[in-house]
Amino acid sequence: MGKKRIIQQNQEELIKESEKMEGKVAKDVRVSAPARSKEGRIYISSTYNNTIITLTDLNGNVLSWTSAGAIGFKGTKKSTPFAASKVSEAISQVAKKLGIEKVEVYIKGIGSGRESALRSLVARGIEVAAIKDVTPVPHNGCRAPKARRV
Repeated sequence: MGKKRIIQQNQEELIKESEKMEGKVAKDVRVSAPARSKEGRIYISSTYNNTIITLTDLNGNVLSWTSAGAIGFKGTKKSTPFAASKVSEAISQVAKKLGIEKVEVYIKGIGSGRESALRSLVARGIEVAAIKDVTPVPHNGCRAPKARRV
């Protein structure tokens, strides 16, 4: 094997790359009908493979949604906390456009992006009124198999 070369990006290339990522975030975010109130709900579904965030009004009608895959992350990068924070930044931009300032957050799943998505939402200036964990928990398992007769 030959020598390994380390490629260093200069400042201009880093700026271009970050603008490209921001452009993807802005382009891929889906926005539907405008919100009528300043309150809403955010559902964070964090799995081992992806993080999906849905923005709804108080009745549960979906206003917008986005996921790590929709933003442009592929493969194992979708399940990282960094990807989850980028997804929540994108959904917070949409919430600001729709005029939503106060949200209730419902978190489901056991993925690695749970906390980072919530922290990113709070850091972007969205007021979080309540946080509820709605992860389904099995309580007795499935039915045991029938006894074997010999």
